[in-house]
Amino acid sequence: MATTPTSDTFFESNRLPWETVGEGVSRQILAHEPSLMLVRVSFEAGAVGALHHHVHTQMSYVESGVFRCTVGEEERMLKAGDAFYAPSNVWHGVVCEEAGKLVDAFSPMREDFV
Repeated sequence: MATTPTSDTFFESNRLPWETVGEGVSRQILAHEPSLMLVRVSFEAGAVGALHHHVHTQMSYVESGVFRCTVGEEERMLKAGDAFYAPSNVWHGVVCEEAGKLVDAFSPMREDFV
């Protein structure tokens, strides 16, 4: 049996706002529910996602650009199509080497973002 989609089923990025969250960094919340959140983050070249940690499990996909990514004690250069995993409470951060976007998934959702 087919179900009727609701406004909480589909999320069109061109209708969702961007929020400035740091110098050269803006965030677009794509979708969320209590156990999961999807966020797009845009970085200008040279912008920094400072080292930090949180209880949430995070996976980040490089949509575009080039990023120097640190997770725990390991650092890698990642480009479009690559991804990284930051377990709960592990220090992680990025430096944007070439302007681009990350798509971050958090579990549970980041209540501090909404």
